[in-house]
Amino acid sequence: MPDPHRPAGPEVSEHETGATPAGPDSGPVTPASAGPDSGPVTPAPGPSAPARAQAAPARATRRRRWLRIAVAILAAAAMVWVVVANRHTLGESVGALGNLDFRWFALAIVCEAVSLTAFGLSRRRLLRADGHQAGFASVMAITYAGNALSMSVPFAGAQLAAVFSYQQFRRRGLDPALTGWALGISAIASSSALALILIAGALAGGAPLVTVAGFTGAAVFALPALTVLLALRYPRAREVANKALARMVPLARRVLRKPGIDPAVLDEFLTRLASIRLRWPQYVEVFGLAAVNWLADCACLACAIHATGEPVPWRGLVLAYGAGAAVGSTGVTPGGFGLVEVTLTAALVAVGLTTARALTAVLAYRLINFWLILLGGGIAMIILTRAREQRIRRYTRPEQEPGAPDGRAAGPGPEERAGQPHVP
Repeated sequence: MPDPHRPAGPEVSEHETGATPAGPDSGPVTPASAGPDSGPVTPAPGPSAPARAQAAPARATRRRRWLRIAVAILAAAAMVWVVVANRHTLGESVGALGNLDFRWFALAIVCEAVSLTAFGLSRRRLLRADGHQAGFASVMAITYAGNALSMSVPFAGAQLAAVFSYQQFRRRGLDPALTGWALGISAIASSSALALILIAGALAGGAPLVTVAGFTGAAVFALPALTVLLALRYPRAREVANKALARMVPLARRVLRKPGIDPAVLDEFLTRLASIRLRWPQYVEVFGLAAVNWLADCACLACAIHATGEPVPWRGLVLAYGAGAAVGSTGVTPGGFGLVEVTLTAALVAVGLTTARALTAVLAYRLINFWLILLGGGIAMIILTRAREQRIRRYTRPEQEPGAPDGRAAGPGPEERAGQPHVP
């Protein structure tokens, strides 16, 4: 009996068309098996959505791994270049040790260790603001490695060090808002502490013009810190900051020729930052540690001067140290190499040291402040970049008590601990 739904026309057998009858297991029709009048063709299915979803994280992981390898290779090449290109100055620094009092030189090394430890502790205090248990050893390793990277690359050394530190803290489980907040507040506290130390040095040295410049610098450094703290602590200030950022978005879009940022996204990001809270005494602790960082580094220079047998010019020491720190922060050469030596030697000669003793003291100071940090930080960077993801200890955050402020938390009870997996 003819099929009533079949179009009229001469019947063609299945053997003439070469088509295979569709059965339950025949699968979808492909263009090769469909005739000219077979209707719409269903394409062969590609990878399923779950497969694509699983492939995307794998590709992102591979990109991150290659990025870390590229950063490590770049940093290692920069460090090798610094050592090879400046091997003569390094030899002079080592040769100057023969004329030093090694007791004061050893004390200078201790002062530099205190300086870096204070900087690492200030960072750890900020990273623990949200309740994460940031480990001291890993924070110090990242701090050393970041300092070595900033000393190895001209112009962009500080930026590469910030990116490296950000990636390493993110690998340990910190969210982007907390990581960026901690690094930003740390930089602001460090700059503000240096500005206030320079003001104190200018007042002690009796230089009115330098004192005015120091107060101006302190105001410039303190303004961003005050703005950030107000925006994070008070909703009204955060609303004002959000409106100001929203007005700047169209201008940035026109200048940079990039898509704008949704003001709602900015408000959400600021709200997340506002949830990261520190009490004022803890901000004072961070600022105090930042000041200890600079003062201990200045004490390292004083010990290096004393190791040469010269008396320390206390009235002009801080200003001389500040001149070297300012030149080194320009980033024109890796770690201010060459510029710091020349500037610091001239400043020490200006405050009363002989040229020979000033140069010897500066070379001894830079051997500790530059070369030893470059060596130790380079080793730390190799270890950090080669660490496998499964072996990295995450910064965990315990369950918080209902009324516990500032990220303070109580550990789980015995019943909860019995059912929790161990986090390495």
